[in-house]
Amino acid sequence: MGEGSALEDAGAPLAGGATPASARGPLAVAVGHSHPQVLSVDGVGVYRIGASLAALTANGHIDWTAPACGTVVHAGATGSWAGVILLAFRDGRLVEVGTATAPPRSPAGATVGMSFDELEAIYGRRGSLIRNDAGDAEAYLVRVGSRVELFTGHPIRPGVGYFQVGPASFVERNFRQGVCC
Repeated sequence: MGEGSALEDAGAPLAGGATPASARGPLAVAVGHSHPQVLSVDGVGVYRIGASLAALTANGHIDWTAPACGTVVHAGATGSWAGVILLAFRDGRLVEVGTATAPPRSPAGATVGMSFDELEAIYGRRGSLIRNDAGDAEAYLVRVGSRVELFTGHPIRPGVGYFQVGPASFVERNFRQGVCC
């Protein structure tokens, strides 16, 4: 079974925006959004992990860019995803999609605003609470092959403040070791 099949079985939208009958509950659709609000380890909508920054820009899907360090560039989405997701590209390829809003939700139903205990109830043995190498932050990590869902803390209140997905080599490493270029 390929990674896509596991994601589809977990409730991720199929091609064309359809959802399998086994999906857990209805997909939340925010005002102004006409698409499913599921952010998976593959990304969301046209913002698929591995997508080209140049192609997304040429097709009008990038609103702004801000160079970070090395070859990393942060970017903002357009359309109904504007202000909902933030993007990170390394070497011109999408390596992270993140959000501080709810929706979107993970294929399993986890969202920003939940407690780490609620994430544990949703994911069970598939996820774990981790700490960064400095020992001053914690997050909830779910591995899906070489990619991850990472739920990091909120700076003011307990629980999840940011939900991000992408390759573990970028997303998890940034959390554990600090920003990697």
